[in-house]
Amino acid sequence: MEKTHGLQFEEPSFGKRIKGMLSVDFYRLFHTPLFYIFLVIAAVIPAMILGMTSMENAEGVVEPLYTNTWQVIAAQEPLYAIKNIADYANMNMVFIFGGIMVSIFIGHDYKSGYVKQLFTTHAKKEDYMLSKTAIGAFSMACMCVTYLIGTVVAGLFVQASFAVSVVGIFSAILGKMLMSLGWASLYVFLNIIFRKYFGVSILSSFFFGTGILIVGIATAAGNTPMLNVFLYGSSVYACLSANFLSVLVCLAVSVAWAAIYNVLGTVVLSKCDVY
Repeated sequence: MEKTHGLQFEEPSFGKRIKGMLSVDFYRLFHTPLFYIFLVIAAVIPAMILGMTSMENAEGVVEPLYTNTWQVIAAQEPLYAIKNIADYANMNMVFIFGGIMVSIFIGHDYKSGYVKQLFTTHAKKEDYMLSKTAIGAFSMACMCVTYLIGTVVAGLFVQASFAVSVVGIFSAILGKMLMSLGWASLYVFLNIIFRKYFGVSILSSFFFGTGILIVGIATAAGNTPMLNVFLYGSSVYACLSANFLSVLVCLAVSVAWAAIYNVLGTVVLSKCDVY
């Protein structure tokens, strides 16, 4: 209960605060053209990959890089270091666009003065972190859906094989969608740190989204599941040989990432100004 000039004002509950903030953020998201542009890009990417990528084999014959439609969704098995571009050019690319989306969203908050207005009306810093994480996760999950649609259409068009384990492909797609929460929390945290430097925030989101860090460390130190869990959010577990246990790992790591980065982001916000 807060007192001002003899009057008492009841602080809104967490549910009311987060509901109000989410309603504003979702309204802004659905009225942001870039969101729809990224959805279209996510759908077009698999068509470009399936229809335009090829490589020369040992006999000098040029062959399609992908022989199975679902290879555009995920690698065949968990990978900590890339063997070839076909292992990486899959639905993971959605996370890069999701990072850029978060950067632009938060960058606009600070540039427009929305954050200053928000926090001076008693909004909680943790509510801001949670709301932005939810928006980022929702955006990436939507991109995963359009990417999947684009993959199926492209596979039918080029007449690529659709042979796959139903459990494997379902687990791979669900695992990657669940990881959207973890990736979104990381991007929000990075953008809070670099909130005054929009260009740097974009570059940091791109850098982590490409997985360059985990690939570099894995190449130098060797492949290890623990390395992947802590640095890359278990995204590689969402592969075509995945199962429901893999999905649970992705969910657990994603929730853990979200909790850790939201706490860290709240601490950063509480110790700095809102400009």
